[in-house]
Amino acid sequence: MAQLRIALAQTNPTVGDLAANADQLVAWTRDAAERGAHLVVFTEMFLTGYPVEDLVLRTSFVDASIRTLEEVARRLELEGLGDLPVVAGYVDRAGLAPRVGQPKGAPLDAAALLYKGEVVTRTAKHHLPNYGVFDEYRYFVRGDRLPIFRLHGVDVAIAVCEDLWQEGGPVSVVGQAGAGLLVVPNASPYEKEKDDVRLELCRRRAREAGCALVYVNQVGGQDELVFDGDSIVVDGSGELVARAGQFREELLVVDLDDLPVSDAEPGTYPHDAGDDSTITVERLVLSEQPVAPYPAEPAGIAERLDLHAEVYSALVLAVRDYVRKNGFQSIILALSGGIDSALTATIASDAIGPSRVHVVLMPSRYSSEHSVTDAEELVRRQGVNAQMVPIADVVDAFEKEIELSGLAAENLQARVRGMILMGLSNQHGHLVLTTGNKSELATGYSTLYGDSAGGFAPIKDVPKTMVWALSRWRNAHADPQFLLTAERPIPENSITKEPSAELRPDQRDTDSLPPYEVLDRLLDDYVEKDMGSQELIAAGHDPELVTRMIRLVDLAEYKRRQYPPGPKITPKNFGRDRRLPITNRWRETTTG
Repeated sequence: MAQLRIALAQTNPTVGDLAANADQLVAWTRDAAERGAHLVVFTEMFLTGYPVEDLVLRTSFVDASIRTLEEVARRLELEGLGDLPVVAGYVDRAGLAPRVGQPKGAPLDAAALLYKGEVVTRTAKHHLPNYGVFDEYRYFVRGDRLPIFRLHGVDVAIAVCEDLWQEGGPVSVVGQAGAGLLVVPNASPYEKEKDDVRLELCRRRAREAGCALVYVNQVGGQDELVFDGDSIVVDGSGELVARAGQFREELLVVDLDDLPVSDAEPGTYPHDAGDDSTITVERLVLSEQPVAPYPAEPAGIAERLDLHAEVYSALVLAVRDYVRKNGFQSIILALSGGIDSALTATIASDAIGPSRVHVVLMPSRYSSEHSVTDAEELVRRQGVNAQMVPIADVVDAFEKEIELSGLAAENLQARVRGMILMGLSNQHGHLVLTTGNKSELATGYSTLYGDSAGGFAPIKDVPKTMVWALSRWRNAHADPQFLLTAERPIPENSITKEPSAELRPDQRDTDSLPPYEVLDRLLDDYVEKDMGSQELIAAGHDPELVTRMIRLVDLAEYKRRQYPPGPKITPKNFGRDRRLPITNRWRETTTG
């Protein structure tokens, strides 16, 4: 039996920044070498970032990915790191003739083994996900090879992300081929309440393959997606050996003992993949001699976060990376004294620090006194930059020139506020954050070119009831990754008072919506679970409410299409997950 020390590089690449990602690869590999690792495993498509979407349809981008891979292999050798094998993800190209229905240029979601200045072997994802946020049949063709390389006597196989999630394919072939270790680069997005499915998946696949399994996952925000890391190592029986933290970069170094020493002959061999396909196993040898026995370092098993800590950490990371990766220096948002803007401001302060957060208080003729004082109290607690811009006179100026009443007059106030925020954004280069929650977006309770105007929407996938829960959680918890140090940063009155848009006298959300506890349960069944009207009624929802809320949700699709991007934290967000036609005459009915 043999030992190996594996370094899991749980990293945060930037899509399209191949040079910076290559620099990271070298830096993390150097760190792994200093810690005595025998193998470093990076994440899926690390060199290009993930997901790259239509960039893979450009020949220039795929060429740059391949070129960067070869350059970084040579660079590792030149910098004295060539003897440490590195597995890294990138975009490759299949040697296929163009054909109808195949992505332009036949790109591959690939992984390569770098060693002694060379790209020693390459592989590609076999199973291409085409559900939820994934659309990989549009971009990639399937791989058909499984490399197994011998490292210090141990046969190590490489599979890519979705190949672990589907039955058959490379994992079944790993078991047939008798590999001693399976390493899997991943870019698996976060969503709440997954019930730790990754660990159970790794345990099942390790037992199926009959070997230890190393699952390395990306971390960071990328537009609507958030990747939470949570990399995992299990042994051949499925027992958890090591686990990285969530929502943070980390080099997790793990010693694996009792790995089998192989004597299989190098070469290429076809194997039945168990899914009506054949996979060619490519065996090669890097080193035959097992390493001399050495004292193993204790494996770290990071504690998983609870639900509210997970969701809040995801939102903070999403905002931080959207700001950083898009080159913004500061954030601006409207602060009303209500809970949505209070939570959004707190997320922003935790993400980039309160000194870089700007809030604008814009009271109207209908704003209550407590709205202003609650907003001012949050400014005092958090130390954000604030200015007061009363909008009554601006609204009056509009109304002198154009006669508006009812909803149109209410929306004018929201649009004046949006115009002020966008003007300050243009003047100072701030990123405008919108403050709408998922319940409001679902039912159309947002104003186009008003409160929907902005560049990023931190809580657009957070139902109203969770907005309150996250606010209470944040007031009771802090984290070293949060940059806001104030205790209880959200005023209690913002959490406990009855919600209101304050666009007309004595307005309350419950004037036109049911209590949010009732509404959010209905929206979860209709939006997340895709229940029809009769299913909703059978599930216990009030028939009259079902009819009214379905109508609101369906009619608001055009608004949601024009809302800024925001982080996905539920199984079905408005955006990449839920795609419905705007022009649509289908209506659910409550009768058979």
